[in-house]
Amino acid sequence: MAAMRPGSYSGGLRARRRDGYGLYVYPNTFFQYEGEWKQGKKHGHGKLLFKDGSYYEGEFVDGEILGNGLRYWASSGNTYSGQFMLGELHGHGVMQYRDGGKYEGEFSCGMREGYGLLVDSDGQIYQGSFHKNKKHGGGKMTFKNGDKYEGDWILDQRQGHGELHCADGSVYEGQWRNDMFNGQGTIIHCSGVIYDGLWINGYPAAQAKKIVILGPEIIDIIQGSSITLHVQLQNEEGEVCESEEGRVLEIWAGIRDHQIRASSPTNLFELIEEIERKPVKTPFGFECISYPLMDAISESQKLKAAFPIVSKSGFALADLSIPKTVIEPESGSDTMHGAGDAPSNQDVFEDERPYPPTSQRVEHGCTIFRNILLAPPPANYLSFLLVDEVSKKGGRKPSGRISAEKAEKMTVLQEKIGDSRSEMTSKWHELKNDQCSMKNGSVLPGKYVLMVHEVTMPPFLGQTLPPAFKLLRVLPEKTKNKKATSK
Repeated sequence: MAAMRPGSYSGGLRARRRDGYGLYVYPNTFFQYEGEWKQGKKHGHGKLLFKDGSYYEGEFVDGEILGNGLRYWASSGNTYSGQFMLGELHGHGVMQYRDGGKYEGEFSCGMREGYGLLVDSDGQIYQGSFHKNKKHGGGKMTFKNGDKYEGDWILDQRQGHGELHCADGSVYEGQWRNDMFNGQGTIIHCSGVIYDGLWINGYPAAQAKKIVILGPEIIDIIQGSSITLHVQLQNEEGEVCESEEGRVLEIWAGIRDHQIRASSPTNLFELIEEIERKPVKTPFGFECISYPLMDAISESQKLKAAFPIVSKSGFALADLSIPKTVIEPESGSDTMHGAGDAPSNQDVFEDERPYPPTSQRVEHGCTIFRNILLAPPPANYLSFLLVDEVSKKGGRKPSGRISAEKAEKMTVLQEKIGDSRSEMTSKWHELKNDQCSMKNGSVLPGKYVLMVHEVTMPPFLGQTLPPAFKLLRVLPEKTKNKKATSK
């Protein structure tokens, strides 16, 4: 069939008007219609073709696209099937987008308007109200990460009141603005943390920024006594964050990290790797190594102690024999002779394990650690003290030429060192006897560092609070007895 000329018609006629079935090519050659006619107008079922390949096929009334039909846009690749009004998408219909998205619902003047279901190219699903192609009004949406929201929308953003159920189990219910938590709202985090209060641009207005241990700068206790600590979560202004609860805080202690001299037979870093201890920086100008805490138990039960160390995680404790390299001398040196018989911690309480560090959940920004005891000193730390003590007393033999007077002095010094070796060996056995008897489970007098740090997992809103520190001074029991006598 030969191509028709612009402005030509082939089909039925009545009273010199196009009527019945026919094909018409418009003079501008951009449109071409093939279908039913009535009294010179497109009427009934027909197909309107566009020069770029787009088309409409469906119902016509008095020359207008009106009723049900199918519309295809060649430029976008989108396809619509549904109701039309005067050539516009109007009423109920289904829009299939070329990128894989799909909308089924109400249209008005060619745009999504009213109630509908939208599935985008990422698989996200929105079901609710639309206005001018945007999510507007009440609706619920499932995001590609698994989060689910149900509530109010304004122009494609969550705004008003809504409830969000996150894929990780967290739940927020409250006010929204600009697609973020804004206004009064409550979140129950998957870690167990609950915040009920004001939100500003996705963050709590009264968000905790620090952990504070209440009390004096240095806490004094008598050897063998328990302590009770009051801890608060505070914001940057120092106010208690009463709107927040559920963070998990753990209390532990530290002993000052004694550095072993180069003259020592064991390198400090090798020793750290061996016993898995990690020095912790403190605000007091020195580092400390972790030290176990345990709950104070009833008088009817005996306090149990072992020689604990801290694992790579910083919390799990286990027994460990004292490495012989800590107490044995280098070849050719008799500085530590006799100390090799120091007891292993396995000789003290075989099969015993220390109590785990104490942890608490915060309630309304506060928590209390009650009746906390320091455990007896770790055996591996005691070995540091012994090595350091010998090093301070002069563990190396002199080299080079020395005077007779100096030699005599050194001989006297060596005798003193020999006495100190016997004294240290005696201390080892005294420690063993004290721990076996477990009369009081007391720690050694001296200064310790109390540390409270957050172990909430996963961290609340991706943030872990920095630890808090407090100095603790353990006074010997005799100080208590002297005070009692003086009274």
